[in-house]
Amino acid sequence: MALPLPHPSATVLITGASSGIGAEFARQLAAAGHGVTLVARRVERMQELADELAPAGVRIEILPCDLTDPAARAGLPARLEELGLRVDMLVNNAGFATGGPFHRSDLEAELDQVRLLCEAPVDRTRRFLAPMVDRGEGTIVNVTSTAGMQPLPHSAGYSAAKAHLLTFTEAVHAEVGRFGVTVTALCPPPVRTELFDKEDHPVERMPGFTWLDADEVVRAALDGAGRGKRVVVPGALARIYSPVARLTPRAVQLPLVERFFR
Repeated sequence: MALPLPHPSATVLITGASSGIGAEFARQLAAAGHGVTLVARRVERMQELADELAPAGVRIEILPCDLTDPAARAGLPARLEELGLRVDMLVNNAGFATGGPFHRSDLEAELDQVRLLCEAPVDRTRRFLAPMVDRGEGTIVNVTSTAGMQPLPHSAGYSAAKAHLLTFTEAVHAEVGRFGVTVTALCPPPVRTELFDKEDHPVERMPGFTWLDADEVVRAALDGAGRGKRVVVPGALARIYSPVARLTPRAVQLPLVERFFR
């Protein structure tokens, strides 16, 4: 099973496309000849990326959208239809991360995190998956994390949201593979982007050798999705660690993680 081929009336819809992993998906897919539609809130950043991608000679659209707003999300299919575009590939990447003791966290930020990392990907997947199934072709990449493979004290809301997206993706992958559609969970370890770019986030304490660059992560994602993989874990170290994280008894794991991130 391969990624859909570039087509003049097709686009890759990428959320969180103003920076980091989302921007890198846009770079690599545009270089491969795919038209891309950038979705995020920061219009200036998306325009800078569109200008950077212009030499690739592909169609680039910018759709500003607050993905925590259900009405704004619901309008995306109609906006694409007005542009004469169908979505052959969807990259659900938008997100942010809360951190620190949950009882001291900002409640609205925690709720927005659930809206953006759980509710919004389910919404977009449901809206764009059905046409892919009808056509018998399409790819969805949901950007989750190794953080979703175990509970993370002091990053409780983030790890729980990523766990939701991982489980959701694996289940839908099993449902639609027979229709020629691939749904892949991308589970990277910490990535050098703006996501954790704040001194008080516990993930910043992870050793430097555990971090990956966005270009490496995206190459692994596109390769894995092109081969119809259910889950892609970039980086040799993360591939060793991830099954350990899933299988270690919580009674052993949680006190150690809590102490490390405290």
